[in-house]
Amino acid sequence: MSDAPPSSPLSQTPLRSARESARFNLWRIRFLLFGLILLAGVTVFLTNSFLTDRFTETTRNRAELRLALYSGNILSELRRNAIVPQLLARDPALIGALNSSDFSTSTQRLISFVEEIGAASIMLLDREGRSVAATDRNRLQSLHRNDAYFVDALRSNDTVFSVMQRESGGYSFSYSRRVESSGDVLGIVVVEVDLQKFERAWAGISDAVLVTNSEGTIILSTEPRWRGLMEEDALQRQPPSGAISRALQATADWRALPGDAYFRGESVMRTQARVLFRGWQMASFTSYASVRERVNGVLALEIMGFAILLALAFYFLNRKTAVRMAVFQRESAELRQLNIRLQREVAEREKVQETLAVAEQTLAQSSKLAALGEMSAAVSHELNQPLAAMKTYLAGAKLLVGRGRPDEALASFQRIDDLIGRMGAITRQLKSYARKSGDEFAPVNLGDALASSLSMMEPQLRQRQVEINKAVPQEPVVVMADRVRIEQVMINLLRNALDATKSVKDPQVDVLLAAGETAILTVRDNGQGIEDLDALFEPFYTTKQPGDGVGLGLAISSGIVNDLGGRMTARNAAQGGAVFEIRLPILHEDGAEIAKPAAE
Repeated sequence: MSDAPPSSPLSQTPLRSARESARFNLWRIRFLLFGLILLAGVTVFLTNSFLTDRFTETTRNRAELRLALYSGNILSELRRNAIVPQLLARDPALIGALNSSDFSTSTQRLISFVEEIGAASIMLLDREGRSVAATDRNRLQSLHRNDAYFVDALRSNDTVFSVMQRESGGYSFSYSRRVESSGDVLGIVVVEVDLQKFERAWAGISDAVLVTNSEGTIILSTEPRWRGLMEEDALQRQPPSGAISRALQATADWRALPGDAYFRGESVMRTQARVLFRGWQMASFTSYASVRERVNGVLALEIMGFAILLALAFYFLNRKTAVRMAVFQRESAELRQLNIRLQREVAEREKVQETLAVAEQTLAQSSKLAALGEMSAAVSHELNQPLAAMKTYLAGAKLLVGRGRPDEALASFQRIDDLIGRMGAITRQLKSYARKSGDEFAPVNLGDALASSLSMMEPQLRQRQVEINKAVPQEPVVVMADRVRIEQVMINLLRNALDATKSVKDPQVDVLLAAGETAILTVRDNGQGIEDLDALFEPFYTTKQPGDGVGLGLAISSGIVNDLGGRMTARNAAQGGAVFEIRLPILHEDGAEIAKPAAE
């Protein structure tokens, strides 16, 4: 057996060359991609640096221009009000009022001046410092003898400017001048300058603005907490964010902006201007947010352009991969469609199985209700209450006869006779549990039906010593119903309330009847509440011990209320206990009913 000849070095040369060429092309592609990414980074960095400086300078110029405008407005307002006290001090009407002490028209005259001048307020003080006329009527007859504008004006022959801090916060600015006649000082006229309107106007911009006096105290500011503080103390109330947070913010913004100050944890630009009045200074704090947004907009366009270039490069370098991916995607789409069809078939089969299971449960439940609910359970439940009441009345009648009180015994026998009639009516109504019937309805006063139900439950109430709180309106609450069935529902609710309060120390049952758009009967107890509200009205659901109930009372009662066009609901009270509520359409005087709640 001869071995295959080994491959010669000449045959391996083309393969080795192809591999080396592929390796060289791969490195060249990587180098080009790396160069493109490096170019993108350098371009974005330089653009960010240039635009940041340019937009920052523009923002600073705008802030300085805005401050110059604000300082000019303040100075104009102060100068405009400075001449007013000198004119009012020479007003003959005010001088005559101070001489004659007749100020009946002085206040109205000052008000007319305020409307023309635009000052905040004007006051006329007598020589004792009492306000005898004022545009603010709340300040009439107030004493100002210790205020700076009164004391300084008495000592000076010229107009005096005063700054006073209000008790409610902020400062008041006023000019004052004494009023003289024949060399005697008659009083002081005070004109308050309205500089707070500038604070209100500044509040509409994003910048924080403050004005300080010659001592550096903030007297005007868009931040109310700053008034009365030095600028350094005011800024300390808004501490800068932590170093880590600032570093992260700087990284997110591509370049850290130089912060002149920190306001609300952000780096802001501080701009200062002079107010040519008593050494006042004005400063504003402008956020860099607008600068960052404009720069980021340009950077986003550049990054998007480089991203498009990279996408095109990858597209041309991976055309074969794209073709293979297209084939793979087509096959994947076919598999997904097949999978969707299979899932749809499985879902349809599961739905059919669930429908069959529901149908089986419905048939079983219907058979159970038809056989047990309409016959033995209904009879035992509905006749149990009259029988218990009859037993109690018979025992009471026996004792009364034995004690020689036949008249009272006859009353008990009459009640027994009424209960027997009621039992006959109940047996006649057993068919109503299986089918609806509205031909025998008649007007029923719910108040009378409630009284009859409570009378039937009287023996159980006496035995248990339950406190019954009943609230019934004076007007009759009339509905179209069968009285026997209505009383049947009421007795069932009362009995459930008694059973729910067995373990309560002070049992209490509240029965409320109200009339509005519908008749509302509410039965509330202070028992343990309802454990399962969802299954409460289901047939054969009960929380009682075996032999005490079969769980059909609420199901039958709910069916009766529905037959009458009403609705029965149950809930747990916030303070404990259960609340059952019955709503029935009210019968009007003209014989028409309100829309039934069940139709809602």
